[in-house]
Amino acid sequence: MRHAFVVPRYGREVVGGAELGARLLAEHLVAAGRAEVEVFTTCALDHRTWADHYPAGTTVEEGVRVHRFPVRAGRHARFDRLAAEALTRPHEASDDVQDRFFERQGPVCPEAVDAAAASDADTVAFYPYLYHPTVTGVPRLGRRAVLHPAAHEEAPLHLPRFAEVFSAPGGLVFHTEAERRLVEQTFPATIGLPQLVLGLGVDGPEPGDPLEARRKLGLGERPYLLSLGRVEATKGSTLLARLFAAYKERRPGPLALVLAGPSGHEEAPPAHPDVLLPGRVADATKWGLLRGAAAVVVPSMLESFSFVVLEAWLAGVPVLVNAGCGPTREHCERSGGGLWFGSYAEFEVAVDRLLGDADLAATLAARGRAYTEEGFRWPVVVDRYARFLEALGVRSGA
Repeated sequence: MRHAFVVPRYGREVVGGAELGARLLAEHLVAAGRAEVEVFTTCALDHRTWADHYPAGTTVEEGVRVHRFPVRAGRHARFDRLAAEALTRPHEASDDVQDRFFERQGPVCPEAVDAAAASDADTVAFYPYLYHPTVTGVPRLGRRAVLHPAAHEEAPLHLPRFAEVFSAPGGLVFHTEAERRLVEQTFPATIGLPQLVLGLGVDGPEPGDPLEARRKLGLGERPYLLSLGRVEATKGSTLLARLFAAYKERRPGPLALVLAGPSGHEEAPPAHPDVLLPGRVADATKWGLLRGAAAVVVPSMLESFSFVVLEAWLAGVPVLVNAGCGPTREHCERSGGGLWFGSYAEFEVAVDRLLGDADLAATLAARGRAYTEEGFRWPVVVDRYARFLEALGVRSGA
């Protein structure tokens, strides 16, 4: 079987859930011998500018043949103004407004889509839904395309153009049942298409000493909450920092909050003496921080899966997630491995419980780990995905 991915950026340096998921899925398909895999992508690294970073051309990375093409147009300087126009009432956006939205959002790279269309891949996965290569590529490849939306409830999802995009592919692959329900409710035409709720696979736990991680960050013996990932308002970092500051006013003490991950160009979370911003940390430090945390908090409402939730459980730590995020809450509800908050009061109660009841925290973590081991180890995920692709190939006559 020959399978391809079209993604807006690709590489080990890329920090992003959808792109990371595509890369890991590609690598594990090859490692398991289930498919020959190619990737068609841009030379970009930074999703805020889409500026070329990698050299154009073809490389082989972990057994995956990667074709990179220069970006024709990146993020336009006036994109935010256009986005406001397009997304205030997205369902009413005209064709002209939508065209300009996708072109100015970037990355515009028709060569990547052309190469994927001309390839001998039996199936071509587009991942995620939001960007120009997917918007133009899925309708073009039609039933040969497999759409991994990585969708969550946000204004762009309701642009009229996506009705065509979501109804065009030969199959849809979702991270969670919550994502599948959202897509079916938004685009009823998808109900009749072949679908797979795949999730993603996780590795680990990996080596990482909690004492060494504490030393590197200067935490001493303080208890701490940990949030991993991009430190951006859109990922919930600012919300979490504000909730934490309010908590410390009502619950003075040694508790710290660690926001570990690369910072965006936007305004940093509100400064607080007990909030640490170490930036992106090495894998060993990450796993040390996970093992030493009182709980891992995933504050984002815009997650379609969340590796962090499952990694926390593998490290033996309970999680606390945003109640407004269907996929992360689904993980907690199905596993019994975490709590969720929808207000400051709920945040306070949840943190009090996690800090004050060691037996509860251990029980939650154990349930979460069992859920992860059963459904989200890579051999299980790769087998599900390969069988789905093989069925699509037979159905399309590939």
